[in-house]
Amino acid sequence: MLFSELKKKEVINLKNCERLGKVTDFEFDECTGQIFKLIIPGDNKWCGFFGNEPDYVICYKDIKKIGPDIIVVDICM
Repeated sequence: MLFSELKKKEVINLKNCERLGKVTDFEFDECTGQIFKLIIPGDNKWCGFFGNEPDYVICYKDIKKIGPDIIVVDICM
């Protein structure tokens, strides 16, 4: 999957069925290319900028399913 495809998907938290937003960035291992974390802008941010809320940083282990339109995660907030 390309990053351009990944960033179009909505991220939904399984714990409370809350929409977190769309992926704007990620961290990965340079040697293996494995993704470690997804980064989603916090509430009230416009295009990832100009907001007071911290970003959501979701560890790869917390991703439950990547579907054609959404990414389901299981995180406590």
